[in-house]
Amino acid sequence: MSAASAIEWTEATWNPVTGCTKLSAGCANCYAERMALRLKAMGQPNYAEGFAVRMHEHMLEVPMGWRRPQTVFVNSMSDLFHEDVAFDFIQRVFDVMQRADWHTFQVLTKRSGRLCELAPLLRWPANVWMGVSVENAQVLHRVDDLRSAEGPGCRFLSLEPLLEPLPGIDLRGIDWVIAGGESGPRARPLAPEWVREVRDACVHDDVPFFFKQWGGTRKKRAGRELDGETWDEMPTRAATRLVSELEAAV
Repeated sequence: MSAASAIEWTEATWNPVTGCTKLSAGCANCYAERMALRLKAMGQPNYAEGFAVRMHEHMLEVPMGWRRPQTVFVNSMSDLFHEDVAFDFIQRVFDVMQRADWHTFQVLTKRSGRLCELAPLLRWPANVWMGVSVENAQVLHRVDDLRSAEGPGCRFLSLEPLLEPLPGIDLRGIDWVIAGGESGPRARPLAPEWVREVRDACVHDDVPFFFKQWGGTRKKRAGRELDGETWDEMPTRAATRLVSELEAAV
């Protein structure tokens, strides 16, 4: 049985690594840290050390037991490319994703520098989508890093929590964009014009756009409509490109 997820853009979560450390402004009110401390209090053994970075070998083969194909967010409670995650463990995670080829795996990192460093050393199956988180203009270099990383097929951006406008964001080589506001206590506000700007850039560049939430302290009440419309687009261009590349290789 899978770990069903309430995250709007995925179906399940898989956490062979747990824990993280704060890196940039988007980390200030980390939901994963709050949840990890709650799970520690509840006695969940994977969180016995709270939000410290830990690799869980017993979790590696879990997706192999999920027979129904689904979209899986990898390490919703951590960052696979955290500097404390051993490279050989990252390789083993990628090995499982390659073998579990009936699933689609979504990997998301803020550590785009390490992604670039390790990407050429990893095997990138077509069922692995690679994304970076971008919350403000100070970390837009992560988009460039993702674009230049060797290996990934589908490349996506998670602009959540979006903390300021990102005028002129360069979407070349990007196959999907998620945007959303921060939720929970101390949630920082999201201005509609910031989201519209991103949506319009996606429409202009024919990049699928997914608006996850307005956020705030009452996430459900705030909803996720943008100008009266729900944006639930998923990657298609990447799939078409990968098929073309495979056909050309035959």
